[in-house]
Amino acid sequence: MNTEERIKKQRELIEKIGLYFDKEGFQPIAGRILGLLMVMDKEQFTFDEIVEELQISKSSASNALKNLEIREDIEYITLPGDRKRYFQVRKQDKFTLIKGFEKKMRQSMDMFDCILSLKADKNSSNAVFLKEMKDTMEFVLTQLNKLIEESEK
Repeated sequence: MNTEERIKKQRELIEKIGLYFDKEGFQPIAGRILGLLMVMDKEQFTFDEIVEELQISKSSASNALKNLEIREDIEYITLPGDRKRYFQVRKQDKFTLIKGFEKKMRQSMDMFDCILSLKADKNSSNAVFLKEMKDTMEFVLTQLNKLIEESEK
């Protein structure tokens, strides 16, 4: 694959990533910016480069960048003698995504516990379903933590 084909495929992937993050609750522009910073060979972009590359307005770029910074998905660096900010994907612990997944599962399990504690009929179909879901989540989290411990060795 030549350079031109690869760049075309990278741009297509940026759009797919934007759609993925849109479904995850991100602003559409924020997902595309995150995709740009992850996919392209160049890993640091100035504000103007982001606007130009994605063909977006400055105001939507500014809002999306602020939100991504607040979420700690991106960060910026400055270079000596250069007043521009260079945005890049924030490097995090390799288990950050898994820890976020675990947190959501634990919140769901806590909610299921609250629901189950208020059920008059602990054997109703909903109660049984929630108990099975909670037990399955507990099993998955136990196995996940074992895998994390094993990978850190």
